[in-house]
Amino acid sequence: MVNLATLRIGCLLAGLLVLSACAGGGFRPPSDHPVKIGRPYVVRGVTLVPAADPTYDMLGYASWYGGESGNRTANGERFRPRWVTAAHKTLPLPTYVEVTALATGRRIVVRINDRGPFVPGPRIIDLSRGAAEQLGVRQDGHAAVRVRRIEPTEADRRRLLKGRPARELPPASDRALASLRAQLAAAGMSLSGADRAP
Repeated sequence: MVNLATLRIGCLLAGLLVLSACAGGGFRPPSDHPVKIGRPYVVRGVTLVPAADPTYDMLGYASWYGGESGNRTANGERFRPRWVTAAHKTLPLPTYVEVTALATGRRIVVRINDRGPFVPGPRIIDLSRGAAEQLGVRQDGHAAVRVRRIEPTEADRRRLLKGRPARELPPASDRALASLRAQLAAAGMSLSGADRAP
């Protein structure tokens, strides 16, 4: 027969287990391991196929999101709007990218931990509010950007995983910026974003 002391200890441990599950909300702590590529998925009739792309380097538009504080990101982490993170449709989670605002040349390092944006048009990345503020594009809502996959320094990884921005990068040179703007125009997109989808 089970004695009363053993029963009490068992109930206490079960109660603590339930409370610890509630307190954590089941969110995965921010981590770079494991890297999740994911299965193909369909959004609004379009099949998206996540894949590793070490040479990813694209021009398009960035938007930002931030009202979803506390929601779960696609890789299971808690969404924190002030952190420098982003959503991308197909890059592995997490992936680190350098985002350049083509209007100003400002560059930042961002950690991708979510999926999106899921709107038609040339939006290639959804920045968190913190990332949009650091890039200087929050007021505009949208911005023409270059998004390039990078391998950040270990110090920058640690900073981003703790919710702090990576080290400040020098702005893109005038020559590099002129070249990126010319490529954007050649692709039929404008710096002002007048051609972007809502």
